[in-house]
Amino acid sequence: MALLDDVCKALRTNHRDEVQDLIDAAKMDLKISGVKRIDETDPLIKRAITVYCKAHYGYDDPVMTERFERSYNMLKQHLALSVEYSLEEY
Repeated sequence: MALLDDVCKALRTNHRDEVQDLIDAAKMDLKISGVKRIDETDPLIKRAITVYCKAHYGYDDPVMTERFERSYNMLKQHLALSVEYSLEEY
């Protein structure tokens, strides 16, 4: 299953264009944060992108939004500090 399908399923939505925009934004955020290896099939990258999308997609509950954002930021930090993800050739 493609990343877009998985994220749409996690968000319980069919708004594919909006979700794709969030996926693209998540990838860019990871990249500018120092994550060089962004493989959509990698479980940690996939999880980071999914949590980013959950943090930025239509939650009316600010507590849930904040929780997802904290989770994403922690995962992003771990990825950026990891040699496996922060070096282009590993």
